[in-house]
Amino acid sequence: MNLSVYFLAFVPIFVAVDALGMIPIFMSLTRGIPKEKKAQLIRHSILTALLVAIAFLWVGKFVFLWLGVTISDFLLAGGAILFIISIRDLLSYDQKSEVPEKTMGVVPLAVPLIVGPAVLTTSLIILNSFGVTPTLFSIVSNILLCGLILHLSDRLLKFLGETGAHTLSKISNLLLAAIAVMLMRRGLQEILAGWLR
Repeated sequence: MNLSVYFLAFVPIFVAVDALGMIPIFMSLTRGIPKEKKAQLIRHSILTALLVAIAFLWVGKFVFLWLGVTISDFLLAGGAILFIISIRDLLSYDQKSEVPEKTMGVVPLAVPLIVGPAVLTTSLIILNSFGVTPTLFSIVSNILLCGLILHLSDRLLKFLGETGAHTLSKISNLLLAAIAVMLMRRGLQEILAGWLR
């Protein structure tokens, strides 16, 4: 077994998932949710993210071709969802997130935060470059690692305190809005580039 291949497959997905960068966003979305429900939410989002990422490896290309959906469309849609969520949270002064708890594990946590356009497109590139086994290893290990980091986010919350956590969550939502605009911009650039060819 060539370990370097697994390492080369692991790193791009690790960067795409950005588990550490998700901590303030996760804290913002789950403000006011009890610890037990938060743990259940993490498990639900990780399971959903795993299913979506693994299924996408096999059906993604075919579904995209069948529906006429491109990666650019996916970037634009994912960016729009993140932008709406970030703006709603930025303008909200409640203790709880505006996103319903029942659906939060699927949207936006699992998709598009854990498994977004970057992870899905990177997965397809790694699949073509390194094969099935290293790609599966990279996806599963990175998503599980993300779940572990999110599970430990409460310790960071205790360290920061309520005021610090609230400030960090608002800053993270501003960054999330910027990331969302970047995703939409990339999607639009690719769409326009395709039209101009």
